[in-house]
Amino acid sequence: MINLQEPRVVQSLFSAIARRYDLANRLLSGGLDVLWRRRAAGIVRRWGPRRLLDLAAGSGDLALALRWACPDTLVVAADFCVPMLQEARRKGLTEVVAADALALPFEAGAFDVVTVAFGLRNMASYPAALREMRRVLGPDGRLLVLDFSVPPTPLRWIYRPYLHGILPVLAGLLTGERGAYEYLGRSIEQFPAGRAMCDLLEGAGFCDAHALPLTGGIVTLYTADCAEPK
Repeated sequence: MINLQEPRVVQSLFSAIARRYDLANRLLSGGLDVLWRRRAAGIVRRWGPRRLLDLAAGSGDLALALRWACPDTLVVAADFCVPMLQEARRKGLTEVVAADALALPFEAGAFDVVTVAFGLRNMASYPAALREMRRVLGPDGRLLVLDFSVPPTPLRWIYRPYLHGILPVLAGLLTGERGAYEYLGRSIEQFPAGRAMCDLLEGAGFCDAHALPLTGGIVTLYTADCAEPK
């Protein structure tokens, strides 16, 4: 069984599926992943950042959505999986950095916004990663986290059989790496969600954390500030 806290194993899994990652995302989510990222980019656009770090950027889908939504913003895409970043470069991203989320190569306060979509769940330490995100944000910075969650019943009754049974089989046929998607289901089950995630954000130094369930709670969008509300 895959150790969910072993970065080298996670890095190897994502390297193996990098070339077919986007195709698998579109098919297995029924295209909903595009809408989730678009929703996140719309929120960030209202914040009006000058410098933005998209962390765990993977193949660059969220970074591209952010660049389109915020054309005057410098969008930096960072990930620790080089094959994923190569896919991001192929899609036109130029500000791309190979980086470990627990030891980011950026100065304190370098960014106005940090985003992370479907990536915090894969990091070896959620609190340590969140503290590092807080470090690279300015005093009025903002954080957006988008990730999977387990929906409430009755949708949960349908979702769990799909997540643990049907999805790994389909993904294995698409990517040749069924194990990566068996890992996906286990990681979602173990990931803090809702109030638990908001508490984790505030424990890492953020304020005013909010959770917004999307698509019945299959994913949740979290936002938090660096500054206390006035």
